[in-house]
Amino acid sequence: MTAALLVAVFGGLGAALRFVVDGEVRRRWTGAFPLATVVVNVSGSLLIGLLVGAQLHLGLGPPWFTAVTTGLCGGYTTFSTASVETVRLVQAGEVRAAWANALGSLVLCVAATAAGIALVTLAAR
Repeated sequence: MTAALLVAVFGGLGAALRFVVDGEVRRRWTGAFPLATVVVNVSGSLLIGLLVGAQLHLGLGPPWFTAVTTGLCGGYTTFSTASVETVRLVQAGEVRAAWANALGSLVLCVAATAAGIALVTLAAR
């Protein structure tokens, strides 16, 4: 199976997983703040960090690393949706929520990725 086909298969799985997670969060959270997108992006960032750590310390091979990070995580996370939701918050006059969404997502996603790498680094010692 070629790398491109693996990325496509994992991308489809990631998109389906995002649909499920997004739906479950939206079922429980009815506020105007786009919490479902934040949850998806932060959890996807954590997964990317775990995978980077696995590649660095556990020898996760390049084909699988590419397939899962580019395919699964790429299909799962949705930073374009986060951008649109931030603009919609601004248009609705919810400027504080827009800033919280934009900056909060950035900080949380970077922290989640770093946490994933750190967790695998600690586990590999």
